[in-house]
Amino acid sequence: MGQYHEITCQSACNRLKRKTPYRWDLNIYRGCAHGCCYCYALGSHKYVGDGTDFYRDIYVKTNIAEQLERQLSAPDWQREVVNIGGVTDSYQPAEAQYRLMPEILRLLIRYKTPAIISTKSALVLRDYDLIDELSHITYVNIAETITTMDEGLRSKLEPGAAPSAKRFEVLRAFRETRASVGLHLMPIIPHLTDSRENMDALLQNARDCRVHYVLPGMMYLRGETRQAFLSFVQREFPALHAEMVTLYKTGGAERHYKNGFYEMFNALRKQYGLSNSYTKPMQERLQRVEDPQISLFDGI
Repeated sequence: MGQYHEITCQSACNRLKRKTPYRWDLNIYRGCAHGCCYCYALGSHKYVGDGTDFYRDIYVKTNIAEQLERQLSAPDWQREVVNIGGVTDSYQPAEAQYRLMPEILRLLIRYKTPAIISTKSALVLRDYDLIDELSHITYVNIAETITTMDEGLRSKLEPGAAPSAKRFEVLRAFRETRASVGLHLMPIIPHLTDSRENMDALLQNARDCRVHYVLPGMMYLRGETRQAFLSFVQREFPALHAEMVTLYKTGGAERHYKNGFYEMFNALRKQYGLSNSYTKPMQERLQRVEDPQISLFDGI
């Protein structure tokens, strides 16, 4: 169980340097109780002081809804896509207590603002009706990040996250709304989750849930994440440690390995008839919103 620390923020949405596929990022929490051994955000706790534990010390931005309304109600707000939970999961255990996402979703509905919501939790189903309502107004994407169908392995990699089968149930449920639904298959971890058998199982489930897209992403190791992950491998899979160190001489896996993996993966993806583009449904949906001559529900 995490220790919750209530803080305030000066703004809800942070502007990113890039313009596409989205320009704004919103994170309700600092720190995450899912405990993922590969989390790239581990270094973010250096901004809140020494001696804090990313997995246990969870900082809650209690005034985030007020700050979000201030931004969305501003005359110059262009109703651009907001990425929710890009750094830390908005539906981690703290959300069951603080219930900040319903307030945020009501504001997105009121100000007709499109959003991307990524999670490893089934708690998002609590807000099904609000997300369904938003999906009838503008673009909203619901994505579950899933790495493996091996529950024994998953419980080691992501001990605080929902079982993979539960996450697929979430995707199946939201496919009944107007939301875009996607599988974020990341990170792909060499020698642990990269087998053809695992990829086949994940993609078969994705097909059965009728997801709009599958987005794969290879694990990247740098900063605090590199040290934490390699320590995890040394502890849980010592026979793989030397091989992991060699493969990750730099932040990313070596090119020959990635090329071989993606050749196998893309062949499987095409076999199951799955798209790898999450920008296509976004662009199509936003075009319908902007063009009154096009029905919001055409082609969905």
